[in-house]
Amino acid sequence: MINQSFLSLSLLVLLFHSTTTLAQPALAPAPPGPTNVTKILEKAGQFTILIRLLKSTKVADQINQQLNDSNNGITFFAPTDNAFSSLKSGTLNGLNDQQKVQLIQFHILPNFLSLTNFQTVSNPVRTQAGDTGPGLYPLNVTTSGHQVNISSGLVNTTVGGTVYTDNQLAVYQIDSVLLPQDIFAPKPPAPAPAPAQPKAKTKKKTASSPAGAASVDASDALSLTRHGMLMSIGVAMIAALSL
Repeated sequence: MINQSFLSLSLLVLLFHSTTTLAQPALAPAPPGPTNVTKILEKAGQFTILIRLLKSTKVADQINQQLNDSNNGITFFAPTDNAFSSLKSGTLNGLNDQQKVQLIQFHILPNFLSLTNFQTVSNPVRTQAGDTGPGLYPLNVTTSGHQVNISSGLVNTTVGGTVYTDNQLAVYQIDSVLLPQDIFAPKPPAPAPAPAQPKAKTKKKTASSPAGAASVDASDALSLTRHGMLMSIGVAMIAALSL
C-alpha cells in the first residue's frame, strides 16, 4: 500500500514538472545581422572589381551605415566585372582617391526604388555623388515597358536584372560603368594668352618741335657771337699794324 502511494506520488510530481516545462514560452529567434552590401555582391558573383572599389573607397561602410541608421533606403546600380573590363585601359588608375569615391557614389541613389518606381521618377535624378544641378553628378532614368534605361550624359545602359531587394536596399545589375561628365567629359582647351602689347616708343625731339627749335636757336646765337668776336679782334689787329 505504501509502495503504491509512493509510486502515485512520484508519477504526480513527474507529471507536474513536465506540464510546467512545456508551458514555458519558446525563445525568440536571433535577429538577422546588419545589411552588408559587399556580402550581397560576393554571393551574387561577377562583381569582384566593384567590391574591391567599395572596400578601398570605404563607400561600402557608408552604404551599410546608411541602411542601418535610416529608413530612406538605397538603390544601387552595380556594374559587372565585364562592364569594368570594357573601360579604356588605365581609366580607373587615372583617377585620384576622391574621384574614385565620386564614381562609386554616382551609381547610388539615396532612396529605395523598385523597378515599377522608376516609371514615376522625375529627371534629373539625384545620386549620392551630388545633387541634380549641372556638374553635380545627376542621372537621367527613363522606362520603356519593363525596361529601365539610365544615362549619365556620356554612357547609356539598361538594368540587366535584380541582384537583391528587400524593400530597403535594391541592387540592380548594369552592364556598363556610368561615367559622370564632371570627371570624364573632355575639358575645353584653355584660352590662348593675349598677345603682348608693344611698348610705346619715346619720340625724339626734332627741330620741328618748339623745344628743339629753341635749342637750335641758342646754339646758332652762340656760334654767331663767337664769330663776331673773332672778326672784331681781326679788325683791331689790322688797324694796329697799319699805324
